This record gives sequence, C-alpha cells and structure tokens, in this order.
Amino acid sequence: MGDEIVSTIDKDVEMRAGNCMPLGRIPLGTAIHNIELQPGKGGQIVRSAGTSAQLMAKEGEFGQVRLPSNEIRKIRIDCRATIGQVGNVENESISIGKAGRSRWLGRKPQSRGVVMNPHDHPHGGGEGKSPQGNPHPVTPWGKPTKGYKTRRPKKYSNIFIVKRRTK
Repeated sequence: MGDEIVSTIDKDVEMRAGNCMPLGRIPLGTAIHNIELQPGKGGQIVRSAGTSAQLMAKEGEFGQVRLPSNEIRKIRIDCRATIGQVGNVENESISIGKAGRSRWLGRKPQSRGVVMNPHDHPHGGGEGKSPQGNPHPVTPWGKPTKGYKTRRPKKYSNIFIVKRRTK
C-alpha cells in the first residue's frame, strides 16, 4: 500500500512488479503482462485475469516472448510491457453454482440448435427428438464450430511467430 508504479521509456526504472518499461530493459526470464505489439500503441496482449508471459530471448531489435498459450512470438524491444502477473488469479476457479447467478450477471439462457426449427438453425427440424443430422456442428449461420481454424493463412504477422501454440 502506498507503493509508486512508474511507466517510462526514458530513464532507468527499478525492476518491481507494476512498473512499465520497454522490453529491451527487462531482464530475460521475467514475467510480464500488458504487452504492446507496436511501440506507443498501448498494451494489447496478455491482459486477462491471472495471466503472464515470459521474456525468453533478445536478438537484434526483437525479443522473444512466450505467451500464456505457449506460443513464442517476436516483439520489438522498444515495445513496452508491465512487469509481473495480472491480478485476480482465482477468477478461473469461480463456480457460478446455479442458473440464477448467471442471470444476475446479465447472461441469458441459450437454446440448442437441434431443438430449433430449420429456418432458425442448420441443426433444426425433424420429427421428435431427432439428431443433428449434420456431420459437423455449425453455428446458426452455417460456419463450422468446435475446432475450426479462423486465422488467415497469409496474415501479415505470421513472420513474427516463432513457435505456434499447441492444442
């Protein structure tokens, strides 16, 4: 309580949790979060509750960062990051407990596609309790779901990914 956190690109800053500085000034192996992808744009990755990334290496004008998904990615060393881990680590262990608490959070019930009519969902229709019928589950708009890769194969940032995330 009463601690002061510093965010700078100019002077040397003490290595303490919460301080923000360029990747070039952070020692290897340090846990970091709220990482910029372009200098001056603001933190874009590793911002979710309880997450942290690790600075693995520095070579030339890029640093290699291991993200929470185990993907290793090159990020410019003049991009800033915050030292430490994001708070609220227990967030993933919260049990909602009952449907009512989910409603208090503003979430409405979701109806399954197989109980809808054919004009509402591709899985709908049929007599009685009929199965989905479709060999692969799809969204209400017909796009594949559950494991469908959505990343564009020729995305500009592919050159910055050293090792892809694993399933």
